[in-house]
Amino acid sequence: MSDEPAVRELRLVVTAEDYDAALHFYRDVLGLPERAAFSSPGGRVSILEAGRATLELTDPNHAEFIDDVEVGRRVAGHIRVAFEVDDSRAMTRTLADAGAEVVAEPTRTPWNSLNSRLEAPGALQLTLFTELGEEDQDSPSPGATSPVS
Repeated sequence: MSDEPAVRELRLVVTAEDYDAALHFYRDVLGLPERAAFSSPGGRVSILEAGRATLELTDPNHAEFIDDVEVGRRVAGHIRVAFEVDDSRAMTRTLADAGAEVVAEPTRTPWNSLNSRLEAPGALQLTLFTELGEEDQDSPSPGATSPVS
């Protein structure tokens, strides 16, 4: 058996009613570089680079815990996209200025990151997170059992 992973890339495909607005938001405002763009009769697609991809699986109870920490109540559907950014406070403001609805301002989590929540184009709920360094870490928060965003 090969040491190479069977899956080489995770690609989240979003169908956006307002393609131009969504492309502007994710490519131009959030800053995801465009790897490729294609068209078909009457249609378009852009493939945007989003850094390293992971698939985070959670059960309903932990999803509720994450929502409670980040927002204060259960708000996400079964899919939420999380982007690690250098400064979640600044990027939250930038994306809000570009039309995203801020659901929750950046909040320090028990897993020592600064997370915000937004409703974004393409009907996606986003978490923006910034990992806080060791120097930013106080004593561990009660109930913090995993470094999940």
